[in-house]
Amino acid sequence: MMRTIKGPAIFLAQFAGDAAPYDSLPGLARWAAGHGYKGVQIPSWDARLIDLGKAAESRDYCDELRGTLSEAGVELTELTSHLQGQLVAVHPAYDLAFDGFAPPELRGKPQARQGWAVRQLLLAAKASRNLGLAAHGTFSGALAWPFLYPWPQRPAGLVEEAFDELARRWRPILDAFEEAGVDLCYEIHPGEDLHDGVTFEMFLERLGGHARCNILYDPSHFVLQQLDYLAYLDIYHPRIRMFHAKDAEFRPSGRQGVYGGFQPWAQRAGRFRSLGDGQVDFGAVFSKLSQYGFDGWAVLEWECCIKDSEQGAAEGAPFIARHIIQVAARAFDDFAASGADAATNRALLGLG
Repeated sequence: MMRTIKGPAIFLAQFAGDAAPYDSLPGLARWAAGHGYKGVQIPSWDARLIDLGKAAESRDYCDELRGTLSEAGVELTELTSHLQGQLVAVHPAYDLAFDGFAPPELRGKPQARQGWAVRQLLLAAKASRNLGLAAHGTFSGALAWPFLYPWPQRPAGLVEEAFDELARRWRPILDAFEEAGVDLCYEIHPGEDLHDGVTFEMFLERLGGHARCNILYDPSHFVLQQLDYLAYLDIYHPRIRMFHAKDAEFRPSGRQGVYGGFQPWAQRAGRFRSLGDGQVDFGAVFSKLSQYGFDGWAVLEWECCIKDSEQGAAEGAPFIARHIIQVAARAFDDFAASGADAATNRALLGLG
C-alpha cells in the first residue's frame, strides 16, 4: 500500500552548539521551524537537547519535551544513539579514537565503556516508548572493520566470529526495543560492520530475523561505496523504517577512487554534499519509498565540506518538501473503468 512520507524534518546533531539559538532545544526548535521544518530528530547523547535518563524514567518529562517542540511548531520524529551504538562494539585498533564518545571517567576502560553504551541503548528504548516514537536510529559498531580488505588473507572463521559476537551483544538490546514496541534502525554506514546489504543480512540471520532489527536508509553512504542505492530499496524496503535525506557525489580520477587516498573530505573523490548539490537521484528515491509504503519522516542530515550549514539548512526544507509525493487516492485510469463484474470477466476470457 502506497503512503505519503512525512516531512520535512532535520537531524539536530550537526547544528547543536554552544551559542544561541543552537545551545538549547527550544532555540533549535524555533530555528528549525523558521526554516520550514515540521519535525526534528534529536541526538540522545547531547545533554543540551535531552536528558536521556530522565526521558526513560518520566513520562511527565517527555510530555514537557514534546510540548516545548509543539510550542515552536515542530514535532519529534525520532531519537538517535549513533555515538553510543558505536561503542557497543569497538575493535581495539579504534579504542583511542572512539574514547571521546564516552564520559571522561570511562575513557581508557573498554569494558566499562561498552557496558555504559549498552545501558544507554536500554534507556533509549524506554525513552522512545515514553515519547510515543515508532523508531530509533543507531550505529552497529564494528569488530571486523579493520579486516575489510582481504589482505593479509583473513583466517577462516574470522568474519563469522565477529558477526556472531556482534549479534550476541545486540540481541538483548533488540529484545528491549521489542518490549518497548520500537524499531531499532541501524544506519548502514562505512566504518560499521553493517555497511551494505550483505553485512546486514549476515547480522539479521544470526538474530533469527529479529522483528525489531531494521534499517536507517541514507543513500549518500551508498554513493561513496558505489552501491546501487535504488536497487537497495527494492531489496530491503520491508526493513527500512527511517530515512536520512543526505546527498553525496563520487568523482573518481586517475589518482584516487573509493578509498580516497587518505585525503580530507574536500579533496576526496567521494564526498558528502548539501541536498541537491550531489548525485543522488532523490526523485527516484522518494518515488520508491512512496511506492513501497514508507510513511516515516524524510529527515535532512546535513554534512557538506563546501557549503555553510545555515545555507544547507535553509535549502534543505524546500528541497525535501518538493520531493514528497502526495500518493494517489485513486487510479489514474479510473475514468475508463468499464464497471465489469465477475460474469463479464469470464465472458471476456471466453469462459462462458
